[in-house]
Amino acid sequence: MDALTLATAYEIIRQPLGEILPKVSAALGPLVPHVDAAELSTHCAHSPFKTLGGTELLTAAELAPLLVAGVPGSPWQGTATIGGREREVVAVTSHATRRGAVLVLVREDGAAPVDAGALTAAQALWDLVSAHFDRFATEAVPGALARSRAAADTRARVIAELTTSHTAALSGVLGVLRSRALDDTTARATATDLAAAALIDMRAEQRRDRALAEEPAQDAFERLAGELRPMLRHSPVRLELGAPDSDRSLAADVAHSARAIVRALLLIVLEQDSVRRIHVGWQLTEHELRASVRDDGAGALAPCDLGAGTIRDRLDVLGGRLDMDAVPGWGTTITAVLPLAAPAAPVEAAHPLAGLGDREVEVLKHLALGHRNRRIAEELHISESTVKFHVANILNKLDVGSRGEAAALFHAAA
Repeated sequence: MDALTLATAYEIIRQPLGEILPKVSAALGPLVPHVDAAELSTHCAHSPFKTLGGTELLTAAELAPLLVAGVPGSPWQGTATIGGREREVVAVTSHATRRGAVLVLVREDGAAPVDAGALTAAQALWDLVSAHFDRFATEAVPGALARSRAAADTRARVIAELTTSHTAALSGVLGVLRSRALDDTTARATATDLAAAALIDMRAEQRRDRALAEEPAQDAFERLAGELRPMLRHSPVRLELGAPDSDRSLAADVAHSARAIVRALLLIVLEQDSVRRIHVGWQLTEHELRASVRDDGAGALAPCDLGAGTIRDRLDVLGGRLDMDAVPGWGTTITAVLPLAAPAAPVEAAHPLAGLGDREVEVLKHLALGHRNRRIAEELHISESTVKFHVANILNKLDVGSRGEAAALFHAAA
């Protein structure tokens, strides 16, 4: 293996995890020309699917069959459904992680087959990168683990919000199909129209949310109204809407959150058999948006009925709150209060081990186990003088005076 290859591999694995795929793509570009690259790496709980390039509609679901069918050590080239159509791809599978990882390189249509030497190089590089991934996953220092958990929580909230949006669309479709007021032909046609409109709205919403940082309050509410009406189109429950009387603009995340919260609240309110009328309204004050859902039911809803999931999570992120007023026999009013100003970002304290290099962290782990310099040198295949050098650096960086204090800091951080 030549020095350039080793230098390239080193440059790749020294990058932050989120920046490794672009480096892999660039390194393999001369060997396997491609226009896009994606990975599905099961070691990564918070972001297993990553992509770059121009294939905007490429999904994790399209990569999953390539991961399942892939043979480690035997890269595959052929056609696969990518971005909704058949594309030429090279798929490289590695089992360096416990459940496997696949790298997919999307090529130009009609591209010439890749020679065996290039495929072998791609396999070797992906095995190296996957093994590096696995090490990070299994030996993560506490700071990296905390960042991973935070990202995983964010991802879970996004998935839950999408689930709520899809549930709302499906509720409208099912309401049509179950309606006794419509004949079969009309019901099928109406359900098809609702499903098609939902898909169009979801794609349009994605484009809008990318392009816009702010949204006029009245336009934002009208979008919400368009999302709510199909949910109750064939329901005996009457929907009343109270649009905001302000022409102010809302931050996109506030507008999006208010819509998502109202949709979720409406689904909860509709579970009450006694409800016949629901009023949804937005009010804007100087400092906050008040999004309310009011019903005429039995007034028996309790705060615990709202759950502790995405509604409260979303409000916590924005610094908002949820107010509830239930009057037996008269109904319930639930109000989500969202501040219009961005909450102050929490100051993240530096992790006590953040200033240590990879080798220094390895030496510190041995110190925490009570190992002496000779044992550490044997375990890490380095000289005792090198161990002493690392120990001195560790004590200096951690601002401690002894190996015992350094070990205590490691255990406290873990």
